[in-house]
Amino acid sequence: MLTKEEFLKKVSQGLRILDGATGSNLRAAGMPKGCCTEQWVLENPEPLLALQRGYAQAGSQIIYAPTFQAQPIALRQVGLEKETEQVNKKLVELSRSAAPDCLIAGDLTTLATFCDSWNPDSFDLLVENYRRQIRGLMDGGCDLLVGETLLYPQEAEAILTAAELEGAGAAMYTFTMQADGSLFSGADVGPVLQDLEQAGAAAVGFNCVAADMMLPHLVSKLRRFVKIPLICKPNAGMPVINDDGIAVYTQTPSQFYEIMTQCVANGAQILGGCCGTTPEFIAELCKLPL
Repeated sequence: MLTKEEFLKKVSQGLRILDGATGSNLRAAGMPKGCCTEQWVLENPEPLLALQRGYAQAGSQIIYAPTFQAQPIALRQVGLEKETEQVNKKLVELSRSAAPDCLIAGDLTTLATFCDSWNPDSFDLLVENYRRQIRGLMDGGCDLLVGETLLYPQEAEAILTAAELEGAGAAMYTFTMQADGSLFSGADVGPVLQDLEQAGAAAVGFNCVAADMMLPHLVSKLRRFVKIPLICKPNAGMPVINDDGIAVYTQTPSQFYEIMTQCVANGAQILGGCCGTTPEFIAELCKLPL
């Protein structure tokens, strides 16, 4: 794995472009709604391989492995809890085979669905789940970690603790949040990102936030709290739910580009896309003067 210092050196040399959405694209490729993504990908690898090849060809420099919900407490629902480390290892290796010239980030996310992140008694449970996942990610040869779509500060703290205990290197952290820069718990995310910087995070920011005209203001606000690279990985606008209950994103790559141009001007340094974005969106980001 890269150390924090090695990662920051790469950013200073132009490492700035993440990938786009995984889940929404896999569903469009036939993944059933509500299934375990990690299990489906292992059983049906080609859609994931094609998507990640597309991101690499579009210009992504960092690809997220599809390990979003590959923690033991989540994998228990499909009988894969005992295989947590192997599941994570295989998914990192799969991403590496699709994009051998990109950095591969081991992806961890919120566990709020499975345990109460506000309950101090849950902290050890969070840490143990993330530790087992991180072991597998490192066994697979990931280049860095990313905690994304986090809801609570405690989750980021648990990932940070687990990473330290496992001897992991560079780690990024992104939260989903409201347009005013507050977490859905009501906490102001600026001080949270500041605390993570002081604790050793390599980069911080947000993902799974609608890319709209308020986004550059959010970037500007968060930039004042941290000196490390600021991550901007928003959705393709606000979704519309169709008759089948599927979220449809109507923002175009060119509209996304215009908003992200302003985000860069306001201090965003590491860019990508979340729900609804495709390799075409990433190709547009690569036109930005970074």
